Amino acid sequence: MNPDDIKYHREHSWVRVEGKRATIGISDFAQEQLGDIVYVDLPEVDTEVDADSELSEIESTKATSPVVSPITGTVVEINEDLADSPEIINEDPYGNGWLVVVEMSDPTEVGDLMSKAEYEKFLKEEEEK
Repeated sequence: MNPDDIKYHREHSWVRVEGKRATIGISDFAQEQLGDIVYVDLPEVDTEVDADSELSEIESTKATSPVVSPITGTVVEINEDLADSPEIINEDPYGNGWLVVVEMSDPTEVGDLMSKAEYEKFLKEEEEK
């Protein structure tokens, strides 16, 4: 299921914070909805990203979907392995399937994100709509 040490955005991205750096990926729910992922368009290192804005795009056999950044900051690392093996996101969305690492501009933004329990409740409510 979902790891306990990460926070979730309502657009199904997640963040794991270590100091001022945050690793970002997509949730297990998101990768299941997308199906087999065939391509990931990641931002370049040093790209400025804003919370609630598009961070990257993921292309699957079903659709092309934006990934919304859960936080504001500067991209300091991208997951190079995804260029040749985007399916890693399907296989391990909370581990080796991470997308980028961002140096956060405002670490307090993490407080606006959902815990595992809150995210699971959010998913259940969305399902019922």
